[in-house]
Amino acid sequence: MKPDRGLLLAAALPGLALAAWAGLGLLLWRAGLPPEPRAGLMQALAQGGALLAGWLALGAAAAAWLAARLHARLVRAPRRIADAVRNLAGNPAAPLLDDPGPLAQAVNRLAGQGRELRADMERLVAEASRKVAQERDQLGALMAELQQSIVVCNLDGRILLYNERARALFQRLSDAPQIAGGADLVGLGRSIHAVIDRALIDHARETVERHIARGEAAVSARFVTATGAGNLLQVVLAPVRNDAALTGYVLLLDDITREQAARSRRDQQLTGLTEASRASLANMQTALDMLDYPDLEPAERDSFHQIVRDEVQAMSARLEALTADAAQDMRARWPLQDMLGADLLAAAAGHIRAVSQAHVAVEDPPGDLWLSVDSFALVRALGEMAAERGPAALTLRLAPAATPGWAHLDLAWPMGAAPGEGQGGTSARAVAERHGGELWLEHDRARGLSFYRFLLPLASGEREAAGDPRPEFYDFDLFAAGAASHALDDSPLEALAYTVFDTETTGLDPAGGDEIIQIGAVRVLNGKILRGEGFDQLVDPGRSIPEASIPYHGIRPEMVRGQPRIAQVLPAFHAYAADTVLVGHNVAFDMRFLQLKEQATGLRFDQPVLDTLLLASIAQPHEPSQSLEAIAARLGVEIAARHNAAGDALATAQVFLALLPLLRQRGIATLGQARAEAEQSYYARLRY
Repeated sequence: MKPDRGLLLAAALPGLALAAWAGLGLLLWRAGLPPEPRAGLMQALAQGGALLAGWLALGAAAAAWLAARLHARLVRAPRRIADAVRNLAGNPAAPLLDDPGPLAQAVNRLAGQGRELRADMERLVAEASRKVAQERDQLGALMAELQQSIVVCNLDGRILLYNERARALFQRLSDAPQIAGGADLVGLGRSIHAVIDRALIDHARETVERHIARGEAAVSARFVTATGAGNLLQVVLAPVRNDAALTGYVLLLDDITREQAARSRRDQQLTGLTEASRASLANMQTALDMLDYPDLEPAERDSFHQIVRDEVQAMSARLEALTADAAQDMRARWPLQDMLGADLLAAAAGHIRAVSQAHVAVEDPPGDLWLSVDSFALVRALGEMAAERGPAALTLRLAPAATPGWAHLDLAWPMGAAPGEGQGGTSARAVAERHGGELWLEHDRARGLSFYRFLLPLASGEREAAGDPRPEFYDFDLFAAGAASHALDDSPLEALAYTVFDTETTGLDPAGGDEIIQIGAVRVLNGKILRGEGFDQLVDPGRSIPEASIPYHGIRPEMVRGQPRIAQVLPAFHAYAADTVLVGHNVAFDMRFLQLKEQATGLRFDQPVLDTLLLASIAQPHEPSQSLEAIAARLGVEIAARHNAAGDALATAQVFLALLPLLRQRGIATLGQARAEAEQSYYARLRY
């Protein structure tokens, strides 16, 4: 605990004053005595001085105890109440004072009245904002459902809105898609120029502005750019205008890498076919010219005929190959959608019952089986096939195929006459081929069933967990953001972007070989925690995890086995935290681990750093504890998962936001002021 200098001074002063008063009185008394009594006094003091000194020490101790009690009641308690009042004034979630004194109870009553007023104001604001919130939610729902990647930026290129499709696209473009999940490239407040060159966007903006200057209503600019990952992006830039002024722009992004590759392949095939056909035609023309000679020997005539037949056969083979490739490209370009297998069977069963009045039994498929299908065409084909059976007993079943990446969909009936293959208008075999699969008839004599079996492709990639249907990836306050013309130290704390992070480690000695085993982080922008842009990654430390440390972080060796090493994780985290201020609790400990990896990774985390431990000691200097739990309890912040890097990072972010009003009340409003005050804190002297 930090020593209280005021308490020490208050306890020492009465004893010192008593000793000085007694010593001064003794000197004055001695000076007024004649020589003989003075000698007797000195002799008496020499004999009974120990008793007198003990008596004085006892009095000094009693005075020190009394002074300490008075200091706690009259100095320290009012200061703590003052800190708590500041907290209550700016933080509605802060707990009430637990002091039974009349002053604290009066403060609690005032705080209760303030909370009632605040609740009334919030209710009125909520009512006034309901329409705006409804429009925002409609926009969010629309953005979430759109099948195109959309990014909205302000004029500085800072991202203020993007949808889930855009995040998936940026994840494919990321150098570490499995670690950062695309968060190293996309995020609110991040620069789009990390992906698209500034010169291209500036040129597109100039084009749009020229169209606007000519009075055109619908304006946009289109360009294609290559990314660092080798992908080709087709970009459409449309303006965001406030009256006539341009305030930002919308980017519609499409990854056309596969389309361009397919087009290039077709061009090469056509060029090859043209050149080969030209040579074949020349050979045939020569052979036909030779066949016009009447005096050819029969063997020669047969050889020229063979040349013509061979060239015709070669041309036919090339045309068949080109036709097959074109059909495959057509199937690849047919729009398929990801669909849960159980949903597909339910839709097919309902359609079959509607068109054929047949009894349809559905066998439950695996719950995590997702298909990539044209569900409309497939369900209709199954309905047409079932309709030809009439009101028969049918069974639908779905299971993974032996071939990886494929599944079997069966339409089964009791063994007997087989239905036709969708002759009612839709070719079932064509539907199967459209999916790149097949359709065939099989008989299961052991079960007495006949069935048509579709071979269908599984959906690629992992399914995302269901969450809030509204995207959290927007912040329209960024429209007002402009290029900073001053140093970060002069920037208001509320105007900066932050990466709040925490690490879990194998131990407490970074210089002695302990390693990071988890990094968790969240971003804070415009006073809001971007929960949808978190960073949470386990790390294989390349060494054992001591059993004694496992109860603290709960990370066992098998949990990190097979996880990426720190050399792979740090570049992703470095990109995630770019252009932000780092924040942590007792962050010197975490920064020491990062600094020790600078030489191995070539990465430096040289951005400004703030520590909630130091900031709390400034905002509430009279509190006895500055642990994360104690600070969170004082500020009304609930810690959900302590000693988990992601949970601690989230709690630290909430604590940081709650500290900002308290710092502002003490005149600390900019980053430079916060750093300067933090350097003077007692805790700033701790080193790792």
